[in-house]
Amino acid sequence: MVRPSRARPLWLAAALLVLVASMVAGLLGGAAGISPWQVVLQAVDWLPFVHVDSGLAPVEQGLLWEIRLPRVLVAAVVGGLLAIAGAGYQGVFRNPLADPYLLGSAAGAGLAATLVIALVPNSAVSIPVAAFAGAVGGVFLAYVLGNASGRSGGTATLVLAGVAVTSFLTAIQTFVQQLKVEELQRIYSWILGDVAGGWDQFRLVLPYAAISAVLLLLHGRVLDVLSVGDEEATGLGLRASRVRLVVLLAASLATAAAVAVSGLIGFVGIVIPHVVRRLAGGSYRIVLPMSLIGGAAFLVLADLLARTVIAPAELPIGVVTMFVGAPFFVGVLRMTRRTET
Repeated sequence: MVRPSRARPLWLAAALLVLVASMVAGLLGGAAGISPWQVVLQAVDWLPFVHVDSGLAPVEQGLLWEIRLPRVLVAAVVGGLLAIAGAGYQGVFRNPLADPYLLGSAAGAGLAATLVIALVPNSAVSIPVAAFAGAVGGVFLAYVLGNASGRSGGTATLVLAGVAVTSFLTAIQTFVQQLKVEELQRIYSWILGDVAGGWDQFRLVLPYAAISAVLLLLHGRVLDVLSVGDEEATGLGLRASRVRLVVLLAASLATAAAVAVSGLIGFVGIVIPHVVRRLAGGSYRIVLPMSLIGGAAFLVLADLLARTVIAPAELPIGVVTMFVGAPFFVGVLRMTRRTET
């Protein structure tokens, strides 16, 4: 069983510093030129019982409070959820290539959002609700199919069921897109990801984020035991099938909540846990909290790039994560191969 590193507090402190620095950079960066010192003064002015004149005009204050701050917070929550969900999936399946979309959550959310956009005009408010329901429904369908063979909790059957559900739901989504070609731009805009939903999106995702993150963090020690194998874990008094179900439910809830407010953002759930393992070790008692913090920092910085690379226009955040994540993931695979040989 993998033991956590003795330097765990230091790694967590360093990760928190990186997260704070990324969030400050997210507030400072953007097409609108605002002095960093004025942003600092405005942040102090937001504190209770403190009044400081930042020198910002009301429009600039509204830009910080109503646009940049909620955007940074949504990006942090979504990135943290995707990364910790990816770590949870990797622990359950004992496979470092597992990601939060493995069991059909992305396909389910994509299909549900596509149906709402294509068939219910002017339905922007209901898209997050539909995406959340679709993500949960996709995972539920994969889990039911994976256990239909009678081998309850088998990871191989769950993976195969997830592949089948993803293919089937993606086929339906493609069919709907062909029927509603005029709505393709809106559909692809949602699929490529966006964290600019404002305070409403942040309030929507926060309760689910808290529940799922706490559940996953509480299962770090159990996932370390599960990593030795089902038979060995059972010999140690652990009910592997029950643990697997609880972790899958928590990780799927985290994924569904993230997808509901941001669309489909790739590579966060694979790359961040890999980085954490190489830096801080393989124990899930450190991988889970570090993935939560690291994923939050990563997506905040990715959103900052999306807002500034071609300013005043913006790139979809999903494009940025693919540009950064794909080459990085290839490098991780090459390093892993060298280690094995």
